Amino acid sequence: MAENAEHPAYPVGLRLSGRRVVVIGGGQVAQRRLPALIAAGADITLVSPAATPSVEAMAEAGEITWVRRRYEEGDLADAWYALVAVSDPEAAARASAEAERTRTWCVRSDDARAATAWTPATGRSEGVTVAVLTGQDPRRSAAVRDAVVEGLRDGSLAARHRRSRTPFVALVGGGPGDPDLITVRGRRLLAEADVVIADRLGPRDLLDELPPYVEVIDAAKIPYGRFMAQEAINNALIEHAKAGKSVVRLKGGDPFVFGRGMEEAQALAEAGIACTVVPGISSSISVPGAAGIPVTHRGVAHEFTVVSGHVAPEDPRSLVDWPALARLTGTLVVLMGVDKIGAIAEVLMAHGKAPDTPLALIQEGTTAAQRRVDATLATVAERVRTQDVRPPAVIVVGAVVTEGPRKTDGPDQTGAPHKTAGPDKTAGPHRADGPH
Repeated sequence: MAENAEHPAYPVGLRLSGRRVVVIGGGQVAQRRLPALIAAGADITLVSPAATPSVEAMAEAGEITWVRRRYEEGDLADAWYALVAVSDPEAAARASAEAERTRTWCVRSDDARAATAWTPATGRSEGVTVAVLTGQDPRRSAAVRDAVVEGLRDGSLAARHRRSRTPFVALVGGGPGDPDLITVRGRRLLAEADVVIADRLGPRDLLDELPPYVEVIDAAKIPYGRFMAQEAINNALIEHAKAGKSVVRLKGGDPFVFGRGMEEAQALAEAGIACTVVPGISSSISVPGAAGIPVTHRGVAHEFTVVSGHVAPEDPRSLVDWPALARLTGTLVVLMGVDKIGAIAEVLMAHGKAPDTPLALIQEGTTAAQRRVDATLATVAERVRTQDVRPPAVIVVGAVVTEGPRKTDGPDQTGAPHKTAGPDKTAGPHRADGPH
């Protein structure tokens, strides 16, 4: 069938669940198209003497029925839809002719003009399917599709729900601070929110992108009255959700890594409110990474432990077994421990940790204000004082602190990895390779 420029293709969504679909050819085209047909619930028959390993795996898993031979007349019987993806033009033409006779919509990978249907460039984002057709320019179709899907995912393309919906709360991990490090889903939910209750450690730059009708509440400024701060936050979440608003609780890092996210989820559950948890990139690994420090490294550290330092080791409320941590040989990451690091270093050394164990403090990690101060367990208390290190800062203890990217002046002839110069011995702090 020749293409008629005056009559563009009519877009339609096929509901193929349980309906027979025939794919002729088991090469790369079929490998790309089959997953979507499987996801649509189609009853798929593949006709091909050979197939790629991925397509063969689909057959072995029972997702498709594989007839291991070349196309034969009658293979399209009772099919609702056909995909002809063979390199043999004669076989493609015969299959296409059968599809025309049986009134089966047929896509041809070798000659789109001879097909009765075209496959659009398709993408999906949270229940929305985007399908783009640009005639004979598949690359442009893909580019338009990608732009629309990316806009839906990151919230830059406004597409708010207009129908009534059940009130919900999303506990969103905003990552370590850089607005680009929030998850795609977290950014999309922010774009759909009516109310955002934000921590001071969340990615604050994202709040400026919200439309003016979105109510932004600083969690640190909620009037507590007779309630403790966390109870007030819980009550604010419940109150706005019950008012029929979409509420995002924007938290720094991950909601469940020292973020009290579970306390908020439990309070919402008790109030009968649905809660979605969106994980975030934890500062415990992302901030050291931004400063050039791997929390694990082959031959150096096979483990890393993350602890909260907001309670001093000698405090009876502490749940951390500091003597046990002193015996570990891996990496120790301390969050919320700047003002307690002197006491923490003392207890680690008292239980066997070497005084010259390297240590780094990364302040305001991943943000424009990021800086890194190096020390040892023996010198860290003084370094924090003289360099005026303040929260928020992530503290990394262990040999990985002295590991850095390989030098660019040629390979190491010894075969050993290059190391940085080690703890900073100068009077002033130095910044990491991250944003500054």
